[in-house]
Amino acid sequence: MIILQDSDSSQTISFIPREYSGSITYSVDIFSETENKSVYSQDHTGDFSLVKYYRQLSAIFDLKQDNFYTIEITDPSNNVIFRDKIFCTNQQVLDYSVNNNNYTTHSSNNEFIVI
Repeated sequence: MIILQDSDSSQTISFIPREYSGSITYSVDIFSETENKSVYSQDHTGDFSLVKYYRQLSAIFDLKQDNFYTIEITDPSNNVIFRDKIFCTNQQVLDYSVNNNNYTTHSSNNEFIVI
C-alpha cells in the first residue's frame, strides 16, 4: 500500500514494474474507491526515474484525506505493469491511528468476583 498526503505539491510514488522500457508511453490512472470515479489520468514517457531496483514517479495528485484509491499503470497495449492501493492521510505514518484525537479512555471501579 502506498501512503500519500492531501497536498497541492508534488509527491513521489515508488514501485517495481512488471516490465519497463524508457521509450514507451505509460498511462497512470488513479481511481477513487470512495467516490467511484477517476481522479488522475495522465500519460508519462520517460518520467519514471530509476532508484536502485525500483522506479519512481513524481507528480501532483488530487487526493482527499482518509480515502482509498487504486493506482494502475499500463503500457500502450493495456497490459498492467503495476497495480496497488493508495491511502491518503496527513498523519505521520509511524503514528497513524484511525482514532486520532477521537478516542478517550474511561476509568471505572468495576470489581469482578471470580468463584
